[in-house]
Amino acid sequence: MTAGMLKLKWNVGLRQAMTLLLTLVLILSLVACNPSQFRTQAAQVPRLVRTTISEPKTFNYVTSDDANSSEIIALLYDSLLSTNGVTGELEPGLAESWEISPDQKRIIYKLRPGLKWSDGTPITVDDIVFTYTDIIFNEKIPTSTADIFRIGDEGIFPTVRKLDEQRVEFAAPEPFAPLLRFAGGAFLPKHALEKTVTTLDSEGNPQFLSTWGTDSDPKQIVGSGPYRIKSYQPSERVILERNPYYWRKDAQGNQQPYIEQFIIQIVASTDVSLMQFRAGGVDLEGVTPDSFSLIKREEERGNFRIYEGGPALSSQFLSFNLNMGKRNGKPVVDPIKSRWFNTLEFRRAVAHAIDRPTMINNIYKGLGVPQHSPIYIQSPYYFPPEKGLPTYEYDPAKAKELLLQAGFKYDAANRLVDAEGNLVRFSLITNAGNKIREAMATQIKQDLAQIGIQVDFQPIAFNTLVSKMSDTLDWDAILLGFSGAGVEPDGGRNVWSPNGRLHVFNQTPAPGQPPLEGQQFADWEIALGRLYVQGGQQLDDEKRKAIYAEAQVLAQTYVPLVFLVNPLSLSAVSNRIQGVNYAALGGALWNIHELQLTEN
Repeated sequence: MTAGMLKLKWNVGLRQAMTLLLTLVLILSLVACNPSQFRTQAAQVPRLVRTTISEPKTFNYVTSDDANSSEIIALLYDSLLSTNGVTGELEPGLAESWEISPDQKRIIYKLRPGLKWSDGTPITVDDIVFTYTDIIFNEKIPTSTADIFRIGDEGIFPTVRKLDEQRVEFAAPEPFAPLLRFAGGAFLPKHALEKTVTTLDSEGNPQFLSTWGTDSDPKQIVGSGPYRIKSYQPSERVILERNPYYWRKDAQGNQQPYIEQFIIQIVASTDVSLMQFRAGGVDLEGVTPDSFSLIKREEERGNFRIYEGGPALSSQFLSFNLNMGKRNGKPVVDPIKSRWFNTLEFRRAVAHAIDRPTMINNIYKGLGVPQHSPIYIQSPYYFPPEKGLPTYEYDPAKAKELLLQAGFKYDAANRLVDAEGNLVRFSLITNAGNKIREAMATQIKQDLAQIGIQVDFQPIAFNTLVSKMSDTLDWDAILLGFSGAGVEPDGGRNVWSPNGRLHVFNQTPAPGQPPLEGQQFADWEIALGRLYVQGGQQLDDEKRKAIYAEAQVLAQTYVPLVFLVNPLSLSAVSNRIQGVNYAALGGALWNIHELQLTEN
């Protein structure tokens, strides 16, 4: 405080002084954490501000595996092909055109002339070849990106070849429909990274694995997207500045993007993020069911708009551990419980016992729809219930009927027991701190109690949950969600392939973990994995739709994942952002290069 403030405190009554003091503290704390200060300090620079509750782990496009890093990296790189955020259609990006060979095995992309990296170095076909042959397909550089390029039953990578200074060819061992979209992604600068791939660290690993971490000099991080990193202050913010060499220009020849800086403010919680948005210091905010009513009331006063894009491209599901393998002679799942979980009627009964309408009304405040398929409804390959997709409507009586058919019984206390008299009781886990999932799990516990099943719900730390899923495999039931697969069904192949990294309901151990003995895969499970391979091999779109329709029916028939709710995609966006074309697929910023800011 200044001397004037102290003097003021002595000249007023105690109650008034305390009121003034608390007000001043509140104002100072808001100013200290409110990113709108950036606009005041440099009002002449158009700046868009958003928040995140977690630190980025890396700025390396290939090694990134977390959402916070990926959000920043997406602004640093453009792709050969762009995806329209509303329609999902592919459009020219860094490649001005492409062509597919008559045998459907080769794709040739043609680079735009005059492209440059963010440090001014020319972008070349050599960069593309380097990215795939030296990095993504390099066995010494583990990356989930490589998984989507494994083609056919044998998982063979395509070859990548330079044809001339503008054209690059991707050649697959067999027709692979997703290759156009997957190979049309982002790539890295050879001139900046080649030495990191060939130089090994003390453990014999490429230095690339630790390159472009969050401790890197921002000037050394080279990209091709609309922005580049200006500065990173841990626990505070990432400041991105406009890439002066970005290739996009508008119809009048003006350089894009129009917004000169993009600031990502790191905050302690979603509550702090919401507070900053309501104070006007943040330009956009994800809207959750528990915050919708509050934000909606302030829409006009706060000079923002809530955009709704329909069901989000995410899923929430309940799954049982169907793994019948052993480790050191001991089953990873209690054999008694394993018999329940691997009984089809049991899984179907549970699916019928969960009250999704109440879950949507009470937990999601009406801001969601029931989910019935592993493929999102925005995808052209979605197979709807009206065409024959099995669904599991809330029907406790049907659930009890299925259980009795499978040999289960009810004791005198109306508790469910199996044919041997074992009380049906299992544990359910989800990640602690996710309020929505914790509420969903609590309701599932209550719903299953109505059909005599006792559920022991235990929220646990996310890292512990991941370890149980991939390492120890010692869990009964889990409530989880997937997102990010997009409208291309092959993006979910690693969920449905028996050897997939996300085949959670019957997971093989992660690399480096002790192997399992006697792990079994059901016929339907193998068939599902094969259908996803066939879907990638088929280039006729109508035949692809038929293959994925069969896969969706199979998944819903055997219910290894009990799908629950598809939340609505909602974002509150400041009216100072002009040009927003909101959709669940792309969100509010998919066309960031076209957006403009107006002060009002």
